[in-house]
Amino acid sequence: MKDNFPSDTYDTPEDTSRVLVDRLFLGSRVGFYLLHLKVVLKARSCALKNQYDDKGWAESSFKVFRNLEGCGARFHLEGLHNLRGSEKSLVFISNHMSSTETQVFPCLIAPYRPVTFIVKESLVRMPIFGPVMRSRNPITVGRKNPREDMQTVLTRGTELLSQGISIIVFPQSTRHIEFMPEKFNSLGIKLAKRAGVRALPVAIKTDFWGNGRRLKDFGPLDRSKPIYMLFGEPMEIHGNGREQHQFIVEFIQSQLQQWGD
Repeated sequence: MKDNFPSDTYDTPEDTSRVLVDRLFLGSRVGFYLLHLKVVLKARSCALKNQYDDKGWAESSFKVFRNLEGCGARFHLEGLHNLRGSEKSLVFISNHMSSTETQVFPCLIAPYRPVTFIVKESLVRMPIFGPVMRSRNPITVGRKNPREDMQTVLTRGTELLSQGISIIVFPQSTRHIEFMPEKFNSLGIKLAKRAGVRALPVAIKTDFWGNGRRLKDFGPLDRSKPIYMLFGEPMEIHGNGREQHQFIVEFIQSQLQQWGD
């Protein structure tokens, strides 16, 4: 699988040109969503034919990445070398701000290891994106019974991790522009501890792609806001994991402050 980010860092080149469709729609969000729909529909078609594998997912994700850049996004990625470790599987623990991270993480992680998400059950039932998400064999939760959801994640997650499939966890459960530590649960730490794997902290600032009022995935694009992602070093989970959980919270908070939260 092609490695599109061979260095430790990546910064969108200053001379990156806007794609034609963005220019045609005068920089409105419409241009980006037309490009995005094209990527999703192609992925859906492949998924329905059982032809959408990790390579295809990474390629789709990279197309979204390039489309974002072509519509004014400026990425600043750090710690990419931490994705290339020898571990077969990891638990990635990240804050959750927008659709950007769910669309872009695959092209950053999948070239090095199989990976999937923990997602809402309703997401795999969506008529357009549902087949794509189902093909990725995610862990699905209903979000009506927290105790049941936790057991599902711990049981199914441990099984996937033992098979060498890494898992991306968003402990906030839903997207928040503001990072609130009290809503950042320790599920990722619990999963890593039970499975006996390391956890990799991720801090992101992705409010370039805003959340929509009626349709959350179709929010505005704010070209004045750079996109930041920092992948930390994988860590062992000791004891009850409280210390590692606090470290990740502080890791995210400090980066958001540096990036101008």
